Amino acid sequence: MSVSAESTILRPFFGLDKDMLVKALAEAGEPAFRATQLMQWVYQRGVTDPAQMTDISKVLRGKLESWLPIEVPKVEREQRSEDGTIKWVLQIAGGQAVETVYIPEADRGTLCISSQAGCALDCSFCSTAQQGFSRNLSASEIIGQVWFAHHALNAFGVVPRPISNVVFMGMGEPLANYSAVVPAIRVLLDDFAFGLSKRRVTVSTAGMVPFMDRLRDSVDVALAVSLHAADDALRNELVPINRKYPLADLMGACDRYVRDTDRRTHILYEYVMLDGVNDQPHHAKALARLLRGRSAKVNLIPFNPFPGTRYQRSSDAAIAEFHHILINSGVRATTRRTRGDDIDAACGQLVGQVKSRQSRRLGDRPLPSVTEQPLRQMTVSQ
Repeated sequence: MSVSAESTILRPFFGLDKDMLVKALAEAGEPAFRATQLMQWVYQRGVTDPAQMTDISKVLRGKLESWLPIEVPKVEREQRSEDGTIKWVLQIAGGQAVETVYIPEADRGTLCISSQAGCALDCSFCSTAQQGFSRNLSASEIIGQVWFAHHALNAFGVVPRPISNVVFMGMGEPLANYSAVVPAIRVLLDDFAFGLSKRRVTVSTAGMVPFMDRLRDSVDVALAVSLHAADDALRNELVPINRKYPLADLMGACDRYVRDTDRRTHILYEYVMLDGVNDQPHHAKALARLLRGRSAKVNLIPFNPFPGTRYQRSSDAAIAEFHHILINSGVRATTRRTRGDDIDAACGQLVGQVKSRQSRRLGDRPLPSVTEQPLRQMTVSQ
């Protein structure tokens, strides 16, 4: 059966995981194995022109461009750091732009991707949050960042596998865009797409508790939690979503995420170090008490300043003492080496280009409900 305009609905290719692609092809009378063929052509061979997909029927090839368009993002700006970090500002629909960062290391290449244009959670130490929020990215726009970076790096001669890790730590709160992030994760893990290990895909959240539970039941990936304080009063100030989901609720969700499975070894707790705010010895001791007995690792992140911020980076001595207290308390901890700060590509510095902002503060718009349909796009009016 040939693909007809009447039997198909326009679906961006990058937005479909394998099951969704099989279903779309079945609706057009195509066999399931076509999904594997298409994924291999696009993700493994880097072919986006259907005319070059020689083992696909001519009829199907002729329809693919208009039926399952492969929308590769256009680069607006590329910057390279002295330490090898690369930041791309990529155009997305609606006059927006998001930032994607590649961080090379001796044993891995990490790509930090965005899930929203801006962010509504209003964390006070984060430059992205201060830019306001416009909209969620589609799954296609999320995967488009990875496809673009992979092939751009190949063109630079970073071969054969330039991206070994993907982290949802760019612009936005990933779990506020759950219905697009989950299909994107499935593409990242699929052996016929990017084939990443589930331990090498990390979703970061500021603490959207109901969606943490849904993520646990949907896909098996690593989880990072933006903690930054070990008591509700301070966390309310730094991470306002704590007012909705306080620490007791958050830590309960973290415990559930690693319960009854040996697949998730620990949760990574991110802790940005702010001079005189959350970096004192009593803060370290409170954090150690909070995490005692839990499967946890703490990543201490030196604060990366941005224009207009009221915070300053903790001293090296304060960070070292904080780290020492955690280690002596039996808590695994590392201190993140700042990368890409000379091109504003470090943690908390990504701003992209956020136009038509719908809100600036967490309280200005409702959070998505967990009763939404599982794969329905939770969009904000454009």
